[in-house]
Amino acid sequence: MTPPSFLLRITCLLLLVGLGGCASWQGEQAPEPQVHLVKVEVVRARLLEQKFTLHFRVDNPGDSDLTVRGLTYRIHLGDLLLTEGEHEHWFTVRPRHSAYFKVPIRTNLWPQVRDVVKLLEKPRQQIPYRLEGELETGLFIADYVHLERNGVIIAADFIAE
Repeated sequence: MTPPSFLLRITCLLLLVGLGGCASWQGEQAPEPQVHLVKVEVVRARLLEQKFTLHFRVDNPGDSDLTVRGLTYRIHLGDLLLTEGEHEHWFTVRPRHSAYFKVPIRTNLWPQVRDVVKLLEKPRQQIPYRLEGELETGLFIADYVHLERNGVIIAADFIAE
């Protein structure tokens, strides 16, 4: 018969070796994907409802496929919250490639019409915008990529002459 302390030592040794193997499964941390707001398309602008399409590009700098599950977003125009929401859309980006996707948004700026009019008084003036959100990635286990982009738009570019 073997002494119980010997069996305990062997069990602990096997557990430590097994846990070391689990840690090696993760390997090196893959580089984070980059998300870019490429274009804002005005679909329809009415008094009580405005529809836009946001065009995004996702860059995958990694060595393996990137599965995108969806996007949670908030868009500010100046100090004004333009819209917020979630868009669930699954697609895969190949290694070292980019993929494009569109997010349709709908908003009602009527309650903030005075603030919007102030922003549009000088149509050639730059208006700052801020995009905040999280890109949900991963096939089985979700991973969240935080994104924050700042930029400017010129209202005259969106107003039909």
